[in-house]
Amino acid sequence: MQLRRGEARCDHCGAFALVFHIVMRVCHQFVDLHARRIYPAQVIVEGERVVSVEELAPDAAIDAGFIMPGFIDAHVHVESSMLPPREFARVAVRHGTVATVSDPHEIANVLGEAGIAYMLDEASRACMPIAFGVPSCVPATAFETSGGRLDASAVARLLADERLGYLAEMMNWPGVLAGDAEVAAKIAAARAAGKPVDGHAPGLRGDDAARYAAAGITTDHECFTLDEAREKARVGMKILLREGSAARNLEALWPIVREYPQLAMFSTDDAHPDDLLCGHIDRIVARCIAHGLDLFDVLRAACVHPVAHYRLPTGLLRTGDRADFIVVDDLIEFRVRQTVIAGTLVARDGCSLVAHVAASTPNRFREATLTARDFIIAVGAKSAAGNASAAVTVRAIEAHDGQLVTGEVHLAVTPSAGVLEPDASSDLLLLAVCNRYVEAQPALAFVKGFGLRTGAIATSVAHDSHQVIAVGASREAIARAVNAVFAAKGGLVIASDAGIDRLPLPIAGLMSDRSAEEVAADYQRLTAQARQIGSQLRAPFMTLSFMALLVIPALKLSDRGLFDARGFRFVSNVVRG
Repeated sequence: MQLRRGEARCDHCGAFALVFHIVMRVCHQFVDLHARRIYPAQVIVEGERVVSVEELAPDAAIDAGFIMPGFIDAHVHVESSMLPPREFARVAVRHGTVATVSDPHEIANVLGEAGIAYMLDEASRACMPIAFGVPSCVPATAFETSGGRLDASAVARLLADERLGYLAEMMNWPGVLAGDAEVAAKIAAARAAGKPVDGHAPGLRGDDAARYAAAGITTDHECFTLDEAREKARVGMKILLREGSAARNLEALWPIVREYPQLAMFSTDDAHPDDLLCGHIDRIVARCIAHGLDLFDVLRAACVHPVAHYRLPTGLLRTGDRADFIVVDDLIEFRVRQTVIAGTLVARDGCSLVAHVAASTPNRFREATLTARDFIIAVGAKSAAGNASAAVTVRAIEAHDGQLVTGEVHLAVTPSAGVLEPDASSDLLLLAVCNRYVEAQPALAFVKGFGLRTGAIATSVAHDSHQVIAVGASREAIARAVNAVFAAKGGLVIASDAGIDRLPLPIAGLMSDRSAEEVAADYQRLTAQARQIGSQLRAPFMTLSFMALLVIPALKLSDRGLFDARGFRFVSNVVRG
C-alpha cells in the first residue's frame, strides 16, 4: 500500500485541505464472477473505490490466493446471534462476509419502532454494512402478545426511510392469500416505494404458492423439501438455501443451485454465537462446492445475487465499485486470508482487526416470581377411592432436531391427583410460555424430543414475541429456571441439581453487551450442561426458542395456549379423557 496526496474542499467553508488517500495494489488470481473466468490480475484501490482491474499475463508474478467479491448473507436475524450489530459484524468479517440482509423483526417484537432505531444506530458504526428491512409482521400473529406493533401506516412510514431497503419476511401467508386489507396495504407500500418483499411460507405448494408469489412476494427461505423449492422457483421466487443453528435445509435443497442458478441465494437466518465464530456463508459455499456444483453458480449465489436483488451498495470488484472484496487461500475450503470493506482491511487470517465496543442495553421486562403451582395442568378431581384418575390422551408437540417444523403426537397420561405431570422416563416434558410484558398465567403444554431427564432450561429468546419459554422434567425445575430469567431481565438459564447457571441478555432480552467470544463460551457451557441433564439436541436452546413460533407447523405454544399452525387455531392439551 502507499499514500497518494490530493486536495479536498471543505463542505462548510469552501477551503481546500491537503488529504492523503490509501492506494492498495493487490495481485492474485482474479475470480471474475461476471465473465465466469479466473485469471491473474492487478487490482488497484484508492480510498474506498476500485480504480482499475488489469488482467496480467498468464506467467505474471502474483501473490498466492484468489481475490473475489465478498460473501453476503441474504437473510439473517442479527439478534439471533445474541450479539448487537457492531459485534456481529466484527465476527462475520472474519469469514469473508462483507454485508448482510437483516430483518430486525426480533427486537421490533420487543421494543417496536424504538428497537429498529436501535439496530440502525448500532449498525451505522459497524465495520460491515447491514442492510435492514421493515418487519412486516409485528406481532407475528394475532394469537400472541407482543411488546411492539407495526400496522400498515407504520410500515409505510418506515419504508420511506432510505436505510430500510425492503419489506421483510411476510409470514402471514394466509392473510396474503385471503386478501387481508392490512397485509395488502403493507405489500402495496413496499411496491410503491420500489422495494422488494421477502417471503416466509413453509410448506406452501401448488396454486397457493403461485398466488403468494403473484401478490408481490419475491423470496422464500423456509423451503424444507426440494419439491417445495422447485415449485416456488418455477413461479419466479428467489430460493434462499438456509443453514442456521436450528434450521438446516442445505442438504435437502442444494440441487436448486444447479437447476435454478439465477434464483439461488444463501442464508443463515438464525445463527447462534458459537456457530458464528466457526463460520458463516463461507461454510455454505464450501459445502456446495463439495457437492460438485458449478463454482461460478455457487459464488454468484453467495456474492452477486443479493446485491442485485436488494440493490445493495456492496462492490463486486468492478472498476468504480466500492472496494469490498476478499482473498481466499483456495476455491475448495475458502479459507479467508483477507477481508476488505470500503477499502479498509477489517480481517486477516481468521482474526478481526476491529475492537469490541460495548453497546447500550434497552429492554422491556416485568417483575415476576412464579411457583410450581403456576405450572399445573389439571384434568379434574381424583376418584372417590382417592386414587389417580383414569388415563387421558394428551396432545403433545414433537420437536425435531435441526428443524423449525414440529409434529403432533397423542399419548396416554395418567393424572396424579387430577394433575398431569411430565414423565422424563418417556421424554414427555412440560413446556411453558410466560408473558414477560404483562401479568398473566403461564401457558402450558407437553413436548417430546428434548430428552431432559432432570432439571429445566429456559430462555427469553422465544420467536417471535420473545416471551420466557421453558422446558423441564418437573414443575419445580421450570419455576426455578423461569424465575432466573425474569430476575436477569432476559437470558438463557439452566436449572439443574447443581444450581442455576445463566447467560444474561440485557439488550431486549435478546442480545448481550459482551464480546462474541465471551458470549459463545457461556453459550457452549450452557449447551454442555443441557446435554448433561439429558438433551441430545444439537442446539437445545435454539430449538426451544422456536417452540413458540406460531407460523411454522404443526403444533406450537404461545402465551395464550397450544396452537395448531396448520389450521391457525388454538387446541386443547387433552384430546379425550
